[in-house]
Amino acid sequence: MFRIISAITLVTQDMARSVRFYESLGFTAREGASDGFTSFPVGPTWLNLIAATEPAMGPLPLWGRTIIHVDDVDAMYERVLKAGYATEAPPADAPWGERYFHVKDPDGHELSFAKPLA
Repeated sequence: MFRIISAITLVTQDMARSVRFYESLGFTAREGASDGFTSFPVGPTWLNLIAATEPAMGPLPLWGRTIIHVDDVDAMYERVLKAGYATEAPPADAPWGERYFHVKDPDGHELSFAKPLA
């Protein structure tokens, strides 16, 4: 019955800061990005940012994880480090059959960059 997730939308407290973060990782904002809403294409789907309507008291609570498959996990890891961001751990091969690592965006949303091992 379900076929594909069309988009994931994450709340941000600071759109400009979040756009800089995602662009530093290689994402390209869709034309027409605004202070209130920005979209980044990810294959046939979208990663969206929407501005919070009320200020938060500190980072937003962790809600889960967005997993993005990439061609080269280790190259993506190096790009994250070169951009100046910290990760939980270096890339690792998981027992469920993916090589992956995690990084948090400026609002605390966790991104997992992964690639199937087989």
